[in-house]
Amino acid sequence: MSNPRSLQGKVAIITGAASGIGESAARLFIEHDAYVVIADIQDELAHQVIASINSDKVSYHHCDVRDEKQVESTVNYTLEKYGTLDILFSNAGIIGPLRSILDLDIEGLDNTFATNVRGVAATIKHAARAMVERKVRGSIICTASVAACLGGAGPHAYSASKHAVVGLMKTACGELGKYGIRVNCISPFGVATPLTCNAYGWEASEVEENSCAAANLKGVVLTAKHVAEAALFLASDASGYVSGQNLAIDGGFTVVSQSYSSI
Repeated sequence: MSNPRSLQGKVAIITGAASGIGESAARLFIEHDAYVVIADIQDELAHQVIASINSDKVSYHHCDVRDEKQVESTVNYTLEKYGTLDILFSNAGIIGPLRSILDLDIEGLDNTFATNVRGVAATIKHAARAMVERKVRGSIICTASVAACLGGAGPHAYSASKHAVVGLMKTACGELGKYGIRVNCISPFGVATPLTCNAYGWEASEVEENSCAAANLKGVVLTAKHVAEAALFLASDASGYVSGQNLAIDGGFTVVSQSYSSI
């Protein structure tokens, strides 16, 4: 019996895949027989990940998603190496300034949008061009956040940027559907990734404790692997008629009032 989650023969670009959610997704996609291009700015970490995976199905291309030329170069590298592009997981992002709105760092906001929004737009643009030109019925997945669904679930610049990512996903879905290209988002709750730990100055255990305390679903610690599993679902034929959706990996957090006391 065929496995609907198999990515056999498919080629994926995963941005921000040298660590965290992206790294977990790269490992999982390769386990399901995809060819993966890790696109990141953390060269040393990326090479360490590739060495640990130890597979001829993974390669690395330096890419700062804020620079459209680097994004285009990454797509071209993928096409030259593998001949096609089936999956884009546009995952690279930053937390941005942790400031009150009364003291917001506007330059920090601009950089957050350059990475989290313009970067996503550039990756969608160039990946979709490649898919359309090759008549690939591809899958594009963008990392948003629970902060794209609720106010107060993240810093101001980060929350605004992730709202914009969901908007980009919806408009891209509307245009690319006629080519058979699916576009979706995943929106994780708090995950103890290096990005989160470094931004807040916390240990992984502190992030997990904080998330578990605020979580609606008890008894489960959210990990990068959980989020990667959702990305795998959206990348695979198991979600063949799913497009335009923002899949929350949050244990119900965004659909339950946090201010209401349970009876």
